Amino acid sequence: MIVVRAALTVVFVVGLLATPSAGRSEERPPGWAYPDNPPNFKLPPDDGTLRRVPESNAAFTLTQLRDRFFAPDWHPDDHPPMPGIVARGRKPDVFACGFCHRADGPGGPENSGLAGLPASYIVQQMADFKSGARTTALPQRTPPQLMIALSKAATVEEVEAAAAYFAALKPRRMVTVIETDAAPKTYVTGWHLAVVNGGGHEPLGQRIIEVPEDLDQFVSRDARSRFIAYVPLGTIQRGEALAATGGGSKTVACGTCHGPGLKGLGAIPGIAGRSPSYLVRQLYDLKHGARAGLGSALMKPSVEKLTIDDMISLAAYAASLEP
Repeated sequence: MIVVRAALTVVFVVGLLATPSAGRSEERPPGWAYPDNPPNFKLPPDDGTLRRVPESNAAFTLTQLRDRFFAPDWHPDDHPPMPGIVARGRKPDVFACGFCHRADGPGGPENSGLAGLPASYIVQQMADFKSGARTTALPQRTPPQLMIALSKAATVEEVEAAAAYFAALKPRRMVTVIETDAAPKTYVTGWHLAVVNGGGHEPLGQRIIEVPEDLDQFVSRDARSRFIAYVPLGTIQRGEALAATGGGSKTVACGTCHGPGLKGLGAIPGIAGRSPSYLVRQLYDLKHGARAGLGSALMKPSVEKLTIDDMISLAAYAASLEP
């Protein structure tokens, strides 16, 4: 477990909450967990410069890195050969899986890490996206929109090939969890948070602020990119207790289904070492019915009584574990 504790005193800036989905509870989805690009968001133009990342001999332009039918493979020795659907997708409707989830499946705060997930679980999630059972509390965000759209176009064979590839990969620790009362000021870019250069710090409050350690490396879609997650003081210990005991009648012990160390059990996915931002979104979506389907029905009773603070604690604890 990697945990760092820090404390800073700074000026407070209130983070905005996203608008709740129609027909859902008055509890609103936390904006820090569902970052969405502002309406005037524009990508910087490609000047033709070749971009590079540490420990790689490869080089790509921004245009190549933004091509949804191309998975930049900075470190080909890190994984077996990618199936065509992972490396290139299928035009015009099915993007390369490795474009968003990266070549060996670590994903990022804006989406799911796929490395090491059970193949049957990945197949079921694609079926849930396709049927409409799995959506999200903020459906206007582009990442879930893309998943829903491509799930309808992907063939059974393509889904199974991608699932088998990602399931065979070993997940790596990607997140360092830091307990603190303050975090760097951030902005939204590419549906995730990034640190404002020279922006100083602000009180963390009851949030998780997850950012890339090296923004350029992550924007270059390097699968070795790492992240820092700032979580409230004492959160990991509270999450550990809640995960171990269920907090009385609040939920059930997470390890009952997700296995020892929360590393997964059979067809049930591991949640150890995963992006805490992603975990909070899933807990919230499950609680409020945006994520349904076969497996989700089993989770529903476990999340109904969770507050957002509980979700923060559970996500911070799970993220601090070795995957």
